[in-house]
Amino acid sequence: MKNIYSIVIIALLLVSCGGDKKNSTENVLESNSLESIRKKRGELVNEQQAIHDQIKLLDEKIKSLDTTQNVPLITTLTAKTEKFEHVLELQGNVTTKDLLTITPEYNGILTYVYVKEGQKVRKGQLLAKIDDGGLSQQVAQLKIQSELAKTTYERQKRLWDQNIGSEIQYLQAKSTYESQQEAVNQLQQQIAKTTVKAPFSGTIDDVITEQGSVVAAGQTPLMRIVNLDNMYIEVEVPESYISNVVKGKKVEVEIPVLGKTIETKIRQASDFINPANRTFKAEIEVANKDKDIKPNLTARLKINDYTSENAILIPQSVISENAEGEQYVYIVADKNQKGIGTAKRIIIKTGKTQGDVIEVLNNLKEGAEIVKEGARSVKDGQTVEVIGYKEMGNE
Repeated sequence: MKNIYSIVIIALLLVSCGGDKKNSTENVLESNSLESIRKKRGELVNEQQAIHDQIKLLDEKIKSLDTTQNVPLITTLTAKTEKFEHVLELQGNVTTKDLLTITPEYNGILTYVYVKEGQKVRKGQLLAKIDDGGLSQQVAQLKIQSELAKTTYERQKRLWDQNIGSEIQYLQAKSTYESQQEAVNQLQQQIAKTTVKAPFSGTIDDVITEQGSVVAAGQTPLMRIVNLDNMYIEVEVPESYISNVVKGKKVEVEIPVLGKTIETKIRQASDFINPANRTFKAEIEVANKDKDIKPNLTARLKINDYTSENAILIPQSVISENAEGEQYVYIVADKNQKGIGTAKRIIIKTGKTQGDVIEVLNNLKEGAEIVKEGARSVKDGQTVEVIGYKEMGNE
């Protein structure tokens, strides 16, 4: 308003004297008289000073009459309830329980490798064979002895059933037959260890040891087998979330390398806290129909650890804190049609944050008009003028 009055006064003065001044100036310039030109310039300077003094008087009068010029200009936003789903952001690794590096159960020479890298195999399929070192021949001999012991036992049993012969002969024959059978079984179990079979259906990812190599039981890696059907993500969760991160919670999985986002759930949450880093493990299942998700890929997780159906969310930037550590915001009360109202300070308690917003737990009702821009400059009980407002969610 002050600027408008100033412009009006200047315009009136210029209009009132513009014609004469223009003509006088032109005449003086045409005269080429240095004395006349200097005199005219002095007159114009005096007129300029007089105008400046009049504008100053007008400004002082405006200041005394305008009661709203010191009212702070603010913008506001209207609080409303909405569903709030807080997420815990973590990073995990893709893995599978069907990933195994196969080692032999028997010492010897790897005589045959029946599979190649990339080959799909079934559970129980023969993958490799280790030389048994003559165990097969020993089994054949033991079987002959076992058949003889069986025949002797059966004859002694028939005689014993007819009360012919002594009991000790019958028991000795029975014991000999059973021990021969046990010897054959044990040797066959040893021979079975010379064959390497697939522990589950999957794909041979890598053949590590070549045919003809000497292998050691439980030590030499033969090949790696993997199944991509049962993939999951393993993540370590801070212990403070143990009551919120539980089985069945929703999870958004992002795999940056693949540019893929998957909606899934937690399938298992451990009850054991690792004392070294104060975390517990959680498993998140992931569907892998396209077979493009591989073990050890990095995944970003957003775990829904808290949900409120009727939450009031406000920008963190509008919150201040007093000397006692209490958080507060300003709301506008008793606002009239011209947007003039009173700033009122409200002490609040806040909850979880998400991005740049935070949940307010008390003292702030739906529909409250919260001071946004200008919140740092107003005071409790001060008159303010609202020049714009928005509803939360429409910003």
